[in-house]
Amino acid sequence: MLLSKVIMLSSVTELHSYIERSQLTQELGGTQEYCHEKWISHRTAIEGFALMVKKTAQSLQVFGMELAETELPGDILATTSLLGTHTSKKDHMKGDMLVALAQGSRLLESINEPVVRDPDHNMTQDELENLATVQRLLSQLDETERAFDQFWARHQTKLTQCLQLRHFEHNYKELMAQLDQVSEKLGTYSEVGISPAHADHIFRDLTNYEGKLLDRTAALAQEGDSLIQNSHYAEDSLQSSCNELRALSSELSSTLRAKKDLLLQAMELHHSLERAAKWCDDGIYLLASQPVDRCQSHEGAEAALLELERYLEAAGQNLLTDRATICTQYEAVLNQEFMKVLQKQTSMQEMFEKRRISLKKLAAKQTRPVQPVAPRPEAIIKSPLNSPGLCIHSRQASQSEQEENLAVLRRHVMNELLETERAYAEELLCVLQGYAAEMDNPAMAHLMPAALQNKKDVLFGNMLEIYHFHKRTFLGELEAYTDVPELVGRCFLERMTELQIYEKYCQNKPRSESLWRQCSDCAFFQECQKKLEHKLGLDSYLLKPVQRITKYQLLLKEMLKYSKGCEGTDDLQEALSSILGILKAVNDSMHLIAITGYEGNLTELGRLLMQGSFSVWTEHKKGHAKVKDLARFKPMQRHLFLHEKALLFCKRREENGEGYEKAPSYSFKQSLSMSAVGITENAKGDNKKFEIWCNSREEVYIVQAPSADVKTTWVNEIRKVLTTQLEAYRGTVCFKNNAMITYPVNPTFSSIIHLNPLKSQRSLKKGEEKRAEPSPDAISSSLKPAVKGSLGPGLDEIATSPTSDRAAVAKKRFTLQGFSNLKPQKGTCHMF
Repeated sequence: MLLSKVIMLSSVTELHSYIERSQLTQELGGTQEYCHEKWISHRTAIEGFALMVKKTAQSLQVFGMELAETELPGDILATTSLLGTHTSKKDHMKGDMLVALAQGSRLLESINEPVVRDPDHNMTQDELENLATVQRLLSQLDETERAFDQFWARHQTKLTQCLQLRHFEHNYKELMAQLDQVSEKLGTYSEVGISPAHADHIFRDLTNYEGKLLDRTAALAQEGDSLIQNSHYAEDSLQSSCNELRALSSELSSTLRAKKDLLLQAMELHHSLERAAKWCDDGIYLLASQPVDRCQSHEGAEAALLELERYLEAAGQNLLTDRATICTQYEAVLNQEFMKVLQKQTSMQEMFEKRRISLKKLAAKQTRPVQPVAPRPEAIIKSPLNSPGLCIHSRQASQSEQEENLAVLRRHVMNELLETERAYAEELLCVLQGYAAEMDNPAMAHLMPAALQNKKDVLFGNMLEIYHFHKRTFLGELEAYTDVPELVGRCFLERMTELQIYEKYCQNKPRSESLWRQCSDCAFFQECQKKLEHKLGLDSYLLKPVQRITKYQLLLKEMLKYSKGCEGTDDLQEALSSILGILKAVNDSMHLIAITGYEGNLTELGRLLMQGSFSVWTEHKKGHAKVKDLARFKPMQRHLFLHEKALLFCKRREENGEGYEKAPSYSFKQSLSMSAVGITENAKGDNKKFEIWCNSREEVYIVQAPSADVKTTWVNEIRKVLTTQLEAYRGTVCFKNNAMITYPVNPTFSSIIHLNPLKSQRSLKKGEEKRAEPSPDAISSSLKPAVKGSLGPGLDEIATSPTSDRAAVAKKRFTLQGFSNLKPQKGTCHMF
């Protein structure tokens, strides 16, 4: 047991005898400055700071191990995400270190505060120890921060290089796929164009390939070299990729250069063929335009001969040279067009030579001098000039010359048809490739306004379908009739169904026009037009299909004009009528889609037969009194649409705007079912008016046409619809009544169907006065066995027609009800 001596002191003075004053605090009478609260505060702060430094170091160590163990991602998105995540964590760690450094600095300032306040102050042993501890922790934290910054710099560089590598690899794969695709396409690419414009378009495409792909290839290879120079960790892989890019670029450049050389040759050949073809066409037209009668005289023959010789002398470079020379010079780009033009030139030269020989013979004849002596009668009779055989021969020669001229004009029209058809197909291709395809090009996406996004089908409609039809089908079939142009009508008749695709294009045209006007000034269209080097904007080319379908009827009219009496005249006439029918259907459909306010489905009304504007008055019955609608002394202006199943009354409204936006619209007002209407051909003594009525004339519409011819056309068309419905109704009743029940029908039925609308009412009344008016009861009883419960709307009303309408029988009427109301006669049976 350890014993210690304890001294009990009774005063501070006694304490001073044992301990020096310098070792005692001021509270005990010493000279040492000491604050216990301050000492506790410093110790607590130092321990907290030490703990923070320890935690920060541990966090940095854990984060460093995480970075060291991270595997590099294999794609751009994952690498970008990882780099962002690590950077965010690094920034958080740096923030913690800055907080710790700031706290250590404040603690160090607090310990040094007495020295700062009094430079002569001597620190106590505790203060010196606290100062040394804080300085050591700050130094440790600073070293940790520097080590972490160095490690992060290396890690960040690696991730950045990884991201650069992934971008390079992505661009490399895309570019290699495009290069392989273009190389494969060029390997089988032998297209040299069908015209100078087509060849020039292909040439610009190849130049575009060369400019885009080769420049992009060179830029990517240069990017790879730059990464290698910056000590990229994947140097070997980058070097291999750059070498492969340069090899493919060199190979593609050589191929493109060879193809462009061929296209330059092809363009030169095409220009020569165009000049030769135009020279031939002008020459054929010259032959056809020389009147036969003018060439019969000596002076006329000499003038015509001189005209031909001047034309031949001015041929110059328009003529194709020797065939062997051209084959040698353009062996790689020759096509069938060369043989056609060469054959055409040969034929034209032969025609010129024949005409020259004929004209030389006529020009060589010398006129006889006039004799003052009158010839004897027998001399006149025996004169060979008055011989019937010579006159017949002269007429035959003139007729043969006329037929030859007509054949030349037919060939001229056929050439125009083929040349415009080829140009039309080429223009459609340019639009589809230069505008429509560019709308799917990511490189052009930034130039497209939002209103144009995903609107390719609205802007171009079914232009692609039209192009495929003309390029793949119609053009080749037209070329088959080159030598027999008078038979070309058969080609149109065989493809009349396919030509109806223009109706769909024209129906979409207002939407396309509206979209174009909204976006016409955007940079996308301007850039596309600049690339194509078009002088006209896209709207001019969007109008081409409408112009083309209209052009066909003009060319067919010209061909029909020069083909009278030829084998294919009937086919040409039928083809012309069919094309005009398509144009009418297109025009009608353009009006039909402008109808607003109709709640049903217009397609359920059947085919649109006719449409037009009329003046309309209405009458209706209220009880037993016949009352005109108020304010109907002035007619309503209505646009009527006649369908197979209904007649629509609409009000025409003009719209403000330009182009298709100015097209009228039609507000729907009323609809009449064709199974419940009848017509009276003449009304109010006006040959332009007719009546449409329903519900046993309870509702009557007096319609005034612009002319008597328009009225006759409409009445005949309505009559056809009602006749068709009656025949269909009869067939349905016969099918339902399998017992073959027959009913007598008035023999004048057919005469009513075929009434001439131009006949006077007087002759009709005479015939109708001879017929007895049927009683409603007799009609009702005669129809009950067959039609009870099976009549459609309007037909059920035939048994209840009021007697007050009998006076209207004197007028011409046409309705299903009227047919059923005819009084049956004995001895006459028809299937109903």
